[in-house]
Amino acid sequence: MSAELFTRHFLGSFFLLIGILFACRALGLYARLGFSHINYGESGSATWWNRQLFNVFRAAILLVCLLRILWPIDPWLGIIGWLYHPVVLLFGVAVLLCSFGLASYLQAYMSADWRSGIDREQAPSLLTSGPYARSRNPLFLAIILGQAGFFLALPSVFSLICLLVGVWVIRRQALAEEAALAEHYGEPYSHYRQQVPRWL
Repeated sequence: MSAELFTRHFLGSFFLLIGILFACRALGLYARLGFSHINYGESGSATWWNRQLFNVFRAAILLVCLLRILWPIDPWLGIIGWLYHPVVLLFGVAVLLCSFGLASYLQAYMSADWRSGIDREQAPSLLTSGPYARSRNPLFLAIILGQAGFFLALPSVFSLICLLVGVWVIRRQALAEEAALAEHYGEPYSHYRQQVPRWL
């Protein structure tokens, strides 16, 4: 099997499984704890729009990756020919797998404190140890790493737009979440923010 064919099937399977895993994790936490861990924020707010935009791109990525298995839609994606090389494609797959492993570890580390979005009703604990002693937003870093891996596994105008918009949305979301944490935790979060960088 060629690297191109392998990558094509890998991407479709990978993003389908990511969607299933995310949904099952949210449902399991809801069943155990009795509240949703997915928070969009107030309708029309900046965080609500961040979430909507992120969901549109996530759905588009899944749809494109599944369609590529069945139909030759690559010309419509604006493939970047000089990057479309077996070594680059397979490196992108490796980066995606690293991102998945890192995100899974971080979500397990957070356990019931994991949230998607800003939870103003059931505020999570302030995590400052382990990976959170090195970065205030390690899960966002893992997601950005995955978006870079997707670009390398499918080097195209489509995946480049997904990467750029994704990084922009994640940065906006990180700023909003940090402001909410500062408001909720006050001085302890201020001290933490002075000690630990936003990214690395």
